[in-house]
Amino acid sequence: MRILMLSKACVVGAYQRKLEEMARLPDVDLRVLVPPSWRDDRGDLRLERAHVEGYDLRVTPIRFNGHFHLHYYPRFGQQVRAFQPDIVHIDEEPYNLATWHALWHARRHGAKTLFFSWQNIPRRYPPPIRLAERWVLRHVDYAIVGTTSAADVWREKDYRGPLAVIPQFGVDPDIFRPAERPRQGGTFQIGFVGRLVEEKGGADLLDALAEVGGMWRLDIIGDGPQKAALDAQARRLGMAGQVTFATLPSTRMPGYYQGLDVLVVPSRTRPNWKEQFGRVIVEAMACGVPVIGSSSGAIPDVIGNAGVIVREGDRAALAGALRGLMGDPDRRRDLAERGRARVLARYTQAQVAAQTIDVYRFMLRKPD
Repeated sequence: MRILMLSKACVVGAYQRKLEEMARLPDVDLRVLVPPSWRDDRGDLRLERAHVEGYDLRVTPIRFNGHFHLHYYPRFGQQVRAFQPDIVHIDEEPYNLATWHALWHARRHGAKTLFFSWQNIPRRYPPPIRLAERWVLRHVDYAIVGTTSAADVWREKDYRGPLAVIPQFGVDPDIFRPAERPRQGGTFQIGFVGRLVEEKGGADLLDALAEVGGMWRLDIIGDGPQKAALDAQARRLGMAGQVTFATLPSTRMPGYYQGLDVLVVPSRTRPNWKEQFGRVIVEAMACGVPVIGSSSGAIPDVIGNAGVIVREGDRAALAGALRGLMGDPDRRRDLAERGRARVLARYTQAQVAAQTIDVYRFMLRKPD
């Protein structure tokens, strides 16, 4: 089974663990094409070669780098012709030019095709994007989506082919694991990890903490345009000494989570955005950290019964949830165990890899 995957996401070294897990499975010949870098609001994210055993990771040129809808890979057709894959896995949204371009070349060479999507809002695009999206939905062989809400979007847009709900990436439970010595008392340590933008709910968290009382500290890990406003809000509320702003490299995140008593994900839905998955949720749960999440988007589905869900934007409810966990270490331990178990059951890199390979095998199954 020859698989050619096209993925700008896999420039991130941690995400390449899934590729190693896929390559370990029987009868898998995997080649992955990535750009030399991907530009977004975080800057120019250059390729990291962190997990490259067992498969062929290759760099291919990209045009219009940083333009989410318009980028594409001009030599992709040559790569398909040279490798002759059975399946082309297009790790892109179906409305992107890169998806249309890759699908056109894959079909020319007789390969089966699939795309991946997180899109959980039924956006309506102008031509020519709408026309390209419609063509992709009619001609692709399979779709993988990250959540059930994403599946609903593509069914609403008249995709009628087979579809599977599988996260794009999982976590490595040997790296993201509970601390050897759990925290014992002391100041209640709260974490917030994400882009500092309005929809991530940082302002709601600070207002909620103003009502909590007790001995607590909050780390805000991330950067973004709302940082100055959040800092000013913390000062205005008289809690500047309890709130720390920082950024951390991905390699230090497991150790950071291990020092928390709770992670809070207070996202708010906006007309053009709602939480698509919340990778920090599964990272924290894998480390045995209870999670309080809002009701935005996929957060309740990801957390399940392994954390606490509050209505998005309800600062009083968020304050109550924080007070409840602060005063109940037994419940924190129970949620920590449930969270770790949920990750092991659903969200490891090995499981995501195995489910993805199962999709490939289904696609190549000969009709009875």
